[in-house]
Amino acid sequence: MSTQITTEMIKELRDATGVSVMQCKKALEEADGNMEKALMVLKKKSSEIAAKKADRAASDGLIVVKKEGNNAVMVVLNCETDFVAKNADFQTLAQALAEKAFTDGAETTRTAAKDMIDPVIQKIGENIVLGDVLSFSGPVIGSYVHNGKSGVVTVLTAGTEELARDIAMHIAAMKPEYLSKNDVPAEKIAMARELFEKEVASIDKPQEIKDKMLQGKLDTYFKEQTLLEQPYIKNPEVTVGALLAKAGAELTSFTRKAIM
Repeated sequence: MSTQITTEMIKELRDATGVSVMQCKKALEEADGNMEKALMVLKKKSSEIAAKKADRAASDGLIVVKKEGNNAVMVVLNCETDFVAKNADFQTLAQALAEKAFTDGAETTRTAAKDMIDPVIQKIGENIVLGDVLSFSGPVIGSYVHNGKSGVVTVLTAGTEELARDIAMHIAAMKPEYLSKNDVPAEKIAMARELFEKEVASIDKPQEIKDKMLQGKLDTYFKEQTLLEQPYIKNPEVTVGALLAKAGAELTSFTRKAIM
């Protein structure tokens, strides 16, 4: 004789899992009213649902940074649509993954991610994929996240957290590709030189002038892409490099991730 499935049982399972009433009822019926077995049924079904959705593109999502003291983590959690990226369950999941990464490390988080993600896929109905899980440490850490879509972490040798955060905000807005001129790959310089040489070739000027014009174009082009050369967004009269020098600090690294 099968166990009668009561409203209270369904509510208890729904409170524990967050999935729909119908899914809870079916799981309890399959488990003959045994709550532990019903949870196992739902976990199995969530894995099956996740597997079916795995080939669907997850190009939207959320970036979360967790920072305390001299350590930080950045987690990118992807989903299919901006609608789900704004969903409370999805955002709670992203925060939980960031907390786990901060406490237990990136590899442990990746191992545990499937069991954390699959129930949310079952509940929301979209593919969810864990993207980057990055860890940072240093004397001074700064971070900035803009609308959950662009995240930056900076590492300074000295200075204040406020300065590190301000520079992270600058990076989010100005999107530099390189830290300094020395970081620009030789092939990038060669490509740009080839492009600008074609521009100045047709100009009716002595070669010496053309060479100066070419160098000017190259300097301007890479200045826009090099963080230390960029005018600081809060005070364009100084560069980011000058701002750091005044504070007696160096920026050892910056990491920017964005969801388009």
